[in-house]
Amino acid sequence: MANSNHHPEATPFCLPFSAEKPGTSASAVERVTVPGYAVVAILLKSASRVPLTLWSERITLNLRFRPAPCAVILAACLAGSTAAERPIAIDARRELLVDRYMIDRTDGQAALRLHSPTPREIVLVFDRPWEGNSSAAYSTVFLDGDRYRMYYMGYQEPLNSKVAPHPIFTCYAESKDGIRWVRPELGQFEFAGSKKNNIIVWDGWNESSGMLVPFKDANPRCKPEQRYKALVALAPGLGLIKSPDGIHWSRMSDKAVITKGAFDSQNLAFWDPVRKEYRAYVRDFRDKLRDVRTATSNDCIHWTEPVWLEYPEAPAQQLYTNQIMPYDRAPHMFFGFPARYTERGWCDSMRALPGLEHRKLRSAASDRFGMALTDGLFMSSRDGRTFHRWSEAFIRPGLRGADNWAYGDNYQGWGLVETKSAIPDAPDELSLYASEGYWLGNANKLRRFTIRKDGFVSMNAPFAGGGFTTKPMTFQGTRLVLNLSTSAAGAIRVEIQDADEKPIDGFSLRDCSEVFGDDLDRTVTWKQGSDVSKLAGRPVRLHVTLSDADLYSFQFQTAVP
Repeated sequence: MANSNHHPEATPFCLPFSAEKPGTSASAVERVTVPGYAVVAILLKSASRVPLTLWSERITLNLRFRPAPCAVILAACLAGSTAAERPIAIDARRELLVDRYMIDRTDGQAALRLHSPTPREIVLVFDRPWEGNSSAAYSTVFLDGDRYRMYYMGYQEPLNSKVAPHPIFTCYAESKDGIRWVRPELGQFEFAGSKKNNIIVWDGWNESSGMLVPFKDANPRCKPEQRYKALVALAPGLGLIKSPDGIHWSRMSDKAVITKGAFDSQNLAFWDPVRKEYRAYVRDFRDKLRDVRTATSNDCIHWTEPVWLEYPEAPAQQLYTNQIMPYDRAPHMFFGFPARYTERGWCDSMRALPGLEHRKLRSAASDRFGMALTDGLFMSSRDGRTFHRWSEAFIRPGLRGADNWAYGDNYQGWGLVETKSAIPDAPDELSLYASEGYWLGNANKLRRFTIRKDGFVSMNAPFAGGGFTTKPMTFQGTRLVLNLSTSAAGAIRVEIQDADEKPIDGFSLRDCSEVFGDDLDRTVTWKQGSDVSKLAGRPVRLHVTLSDADLYSFQFQTAVP
């Protein structure tokens, strides 16, 4: 346990306790008070599993202990004084309200709300002879300079035959705006007697070459001939390929560099600019459920042993893909857009979904092909391994008559790119891409979705109002800006407090001008103005009130003179 001398300002504190199991006596609990920390020693003599609830002013812990006799010591490491909490050094980084990491508590009707992206146009129909009805399942999109690059699988999944009409290819497309895409004739591989196609890799490399997730390596030590990289199936695991231009590829490893995993879906890697290392996320099965492992590397060749991702408080669900990446506007955070796989079973609702006849046709090959369903999720992490995963769908199949309620639809591609808004005077937005019409006929489709910058999750309150208070933090900068949206009658106010939650003179709620509107970077002002530089480096909290409003992110910035 940490030494309380590290927090000399803390006062003695003891967690009260409640035993929910009838007949558990108070004598089973020994309370020990240590300055600055809460420690509860619990001695249970019951032979059964005993659920306990432990609580304090700030936390509630639900614990279940295994058969006794046993002694359990819970060190909550909670300071008795709010001033003793170690402040989070956010400096000038953008903080998104996608989880409760920065939030100490909420009040009123304020709560985190997941937002869904808006479906836009179909950007590609994969109907070329070397493509097919599975081509949109595994797509990769990223912005490279002034050019958007897309990599996708060229494959026709057979229904009535076990023999596919052509091998698996990796194909390439590009765009100037992320909306209108072209297939350049690359002339690298012959198909049906012609090299007029956009194939860049074929399954002569391996049986899963179409599952490539190429990335542009931002490591400053990266060699020019290795600027683009991708993991590729190479028995008995994953190998690595490289390219100087993203078009012409060659092997970078002669043997597998990652061997622990199932790898039967997209397996991806990228350079982490904050932690200065490569990260990989690969497919495996945990307790017979599709799930994700992660590994790290300094050189993209020698990797740590892959370990399971963790999802505290999220139910066990099957993740078909993971689509994890650093978020450009807050690169200390990782976002994931996995496809959730759910076998619902045959029932009246299943038969009422679109495409019943095709569903029956799929089931003739395997029952799960007809009655499994897929949709898109959202999750976030601050360390790359422990994720806050929303159980509610980020992309639902939707109210449409076809191409949406089948196994393989709504697979989100890897990549989140900035694109122009369709509204002329609106700011740029973020685009992502997802599959439709999977395994249907001889082609399927890729649809674009858009969402505002930072707009995945917000702290929301209805008109009746609510608010939240952050944990103590230190910052650098001269002004506080908000990414927010309110109604015409709604508003947000911000109070800056000291670590003990006392309003700092001049920065109270009464001093704050109402903030309303819809803006990606709205500066907060108080009666004395917007300058917060005298508070920089000092432990502070933000207390925010909302009415008919959403707050997506905040950031301390240095104002340009």
